[in-house]
Amino acid sequence: MSTRTTDDLKREALAQSGTLHPNPERVSDKFFRDNPFFDPRDVVQVKYEMLRRVRVDGCSVSQAAACYGLSRPTYYQARDTFDRNGLAGLLPEKKGPKRAHKLKPEVLSFVEQLLEEEPGIKPLELGRRIREEFNVKVHPKSISRALSHKKKSGTSPFTGNLDRGAV
Repeated sequence: MSTRTTDDLKREALAQSGTLHPNPERVSDKFFRDNPFFDPRDVVQVKYEMLRRVRVDGCSVSQAAACYGLSRPTYYQARDTFDRNGLAGLLPEKKGPKRAHKLKPEVLSFVEQLLEEEPGIKPLELGRRIREEFNVKVHPKSISRALSHKKKSGTSPFTGNLDRGAV
């Protein structure tokens, strides 16, 4: 039976949250080398310290980026998101599509028409017909989610209010 250390658990948590520094060995800042509070694997902490180093200590962007194992574009992106959102801006954004990008208004209209004609039609069959009509593969769960969203709010996750025909 293997026992995972606190260090292993933290590394797993950082990896799972998307905040594991891709190159912690490149962090050369003395605090990260000498003080256990500073963890070079925690990219949020590393980015914050990089920003602080430039703003408070007057370090150049190039020096700070190199010292923290990050690029200059990463510095500028971190600075901008930090200025807009505070510390939360340094957290990674969710990956993948942010909305139902395949269920365009014409596809949803097609689905609504099918549901009027055949009220008991299942999402799996709706997906098959969407593929036939639009040559777009949509997962049945995405269809169910879009229909549920519309039913709850009268809006679509990609077009706004459907009843008013907004696009």
